[in-house]
Amino acid sequence: MWGSRLSPKQEKGRHWEQVALAHLQRHGLVLVEANFQCKGGEIDLVMREADTLVFVEVRQRADGSAGGAAASITPAKIRRLVHAAQFYLMRLPKTPPCRFDVVAIDAGELTWLRNAIEA
Repeated sequence: MWGSRLSPKQEKGRHWEQVALAHLQRHGLVLVEANFQCKGGEIDLVMREADTLVFVEVRQRADGSAGGAAASITPAKIRRLVHAAQFYLMRLPKTPPCRFDVVAIDAGELTWLRNAIEA
Protein backbone atom coordinates (compact mmCIF):
# COMPACT_ATOMS: atom_id res chain seq x y z
CA MET A 1 0.00 0.00 0.00
CA TRP A 2 2.63 2.53 1.02
CA GLY A 3 6.00 2.36 -0.67
CA SER A 4 9.41 2.21 0.91
CA ARG A 5 12.37 4.55 0.37
CA LEU A 6 10.59 7.56 1.77
CA SER A 7 12.22 10.62 3.27
CA PRO A 8 11.83 11.09 7.03
CA LYS A 9 9.17 13.74 6.35
CA GLN A 10 7.30 11.36 4.03
CA GLU A 11 7.58 8.55 6.62
CA LYS A 12 6.02 10.85 9.22
CA GLY A 13 3.25 11.77 6.78
CA ARG A 14 2.53 8.11 6.04
CA HIS A 15 2.37 7.41 9.78
CA TRP A 16 -0.34 10.05 10.25
CA GLU A 17 -2.18 8.77 7.18
CA GLN A 18 -2.23 5.32 8.82
CA VAL A 19 -3.60 6.87 12.03
CA ALA A 20 -6.29 8.68 10.03
CA LEU A 21 -7.10 5.51 8.07
CA ALA A 22 -7.57 3.48 11.26
CA HIS A 23 -9.84 6.17 12.69
CA LEU A 24 -12.00 6.31 9.57
CA GLN A 25 -12.20 2.52 9.35
CA ARG A 26 -13.39 2.40 12.98
CA HIS A 27 -16.21 4.69 11.86
CA GLY A 28 -17.25 2.37 9.03
CA LEU A 29 -15.41 3.78 6.01
CA VAL A 30 -13.71 1.32 3.68
CA LEU A 31 -10.37 2.01 2.02
CA VAL A 32 -10.51 2.07 -1.78
CA GLU A 33 -7.03 3.44 -2.50
CA ALA A 34 -4.18 5.15 -0.64
CA ASN A 35 -1.94 7.86 -2.06
CA PHE A 36 -3.60 8.19 -5.44
CA GLN A 37 -1.35 10.34 -7.62
CA CYS A 38 -1.78 11.96 -10.98
CA LYS A 39 -0.03 14.77 -12.76
CA GLY A 40 -0.88 17.87 -10.77
CA GLY A 41 -2.33 16.32 -7.64
CA GLU A 42 -2.54 13.63 -4.99
CA ILE A 43 -5.24 12.26 -2.72
CA ASP A 44 -4.09 10.78 0.57
CA LEU A 45 -7.01 8.38 1.01
CA VAL A 46 -9.90 7.40 -1.23
CA MET A 47 -12.57 5.76 0.88
CA ARG A 48 -16.15 4.62 0.59
CA GLU A 49 -18.94 5.33 3.06
CA ALA A 50 -22.06 3.46 1.91
CA ASP A 51 -22.49 4.60 -1.72
CA THR A 52 -20.43 7.79 -1.30
CA LEU A 53 -16.83 8.08 -2.47
CA VAL A 54 -14.84 10.09 0.08
CA PHE A 55 -11.61 11.87 -0.87
CA VAL A 56 -9.61 12.43 2.31
CA GLU A 57 -6.82 14.95 2.88
CA VAL A 58 -4.73 14.24 5.99
CA ARG A 59 -2.96 17.23 7.54
CA GLN A 60 -0.76 17.15 10.61
CA ARG A 61 0.91 19.89 12.62
CA ALA A 62 3.01 19.52 15.74
CA ASP A 63 1.15 22.41 17.39
CA GLY A 64 -1.75 24.73 16.72
CA SER A 65 0.33 27.74 15.73
CA ALA A 66 -0.44 29.42 12.42
CA GLY A 67 -4.03 28.17 12.56
CA GLY A 68 -3.32 24.48 12.85
CA ALA A 69 -3.53 21.59 10.43
CA ALA A 70 -6.88 22.38 8.81
CA ALA A 71 -5.86 25.98 8.16
CA SER A 72 -2.80 24.73 6.26
CA ILE A 73 -5.00 23.72 3.32
CA THR A 74 -4.49 26.55 0.87
CA PRO A 75 -6.62 27.42 -2.16
CA ALA A 76 -3.82 26.00 -4.35
CA LYS A 77 -3.95 22.72 -2.40
CA ILE A 78 -7.72 22.60 -2.85
CA ARG A 79 -7.31 23.07 -6.61
CA ARG A 80 -4.83 20.17 -6.71
CA LEU A 81 -7.17 17.95 -4.67
CA VAL A 82 -10.14 18.72 -6.91
CA HIS A 83 -8.01 18.11 -10.01
CA ALA A 84 -6.85 14.73 -8.67
CA ALA A 85 -10.42 13.78 -7.73
CA GLN A 86 -11.69 14.68 -11.21
CA PHE A 87 -8.93 12.59 -12.75
CA TYR A 88 -9.79 9.70 -10.40
CA LEU A 89 -13.49 9.90 -11.28
CA MET A 90 -12.76 9.85 -15.03
CA ARG A 91 -11.52 6.27 -14.59
CA LEU A 92 -14.88 5.10 -13.24
CA PRO A 93 -17.76 3.92 -15.44
CA LYS A 94 -20.27 5.90 -13.36
CA THR A 95 -19.70 8.88 -11.06
CA PRO A 96 -20.89 8.12 -7.52
CA PRO A 97 -21.88 10.73 -4.93
CA CYS A 98 -18.63 12.26 -3.62
CA ARG A 99 -17.33 14.47 -0.87
CA PHE A 100 -14.04 15.83 0.43
CA ASP A 101 -13.14 15.23 4.08
CA VAL A 102 -10.17 16.48 6.04
CA VAL A 103 -8.51 14.68 8.93
CA ALA A 104 -6.66 17.38 10.86
CA ILE A 105 -4.17 16.27 13.49
CA ASP A 106 -2.90 18.99 15.82
CA ALA A 107 -0.41 18.04 18.52
CA GLY A 108 -1.56 14.41 18.20
CA GLU A 109 -5.29 15.23 18.51
CA LEU A 110 -7.34 14.07 15.54
CA THR A 111 -10.35 15.97 14.17
CA TRP A 112 -12.41 14.54 11.31
CA LEU A 113 -14.03 17.28 9.23
CA ARG A 114 -16.66 15.79 6.94
CA ASN A 115 -17.48 17.57 3.70
CA ALA A 116 -14.80 20.13 4.57
CA ILE A 117 -14.01 21.18 1.01
CA GLU A 118 -16.60 22.32 -1.50
CA ALA A 119 -15.71 21.44 -5.07
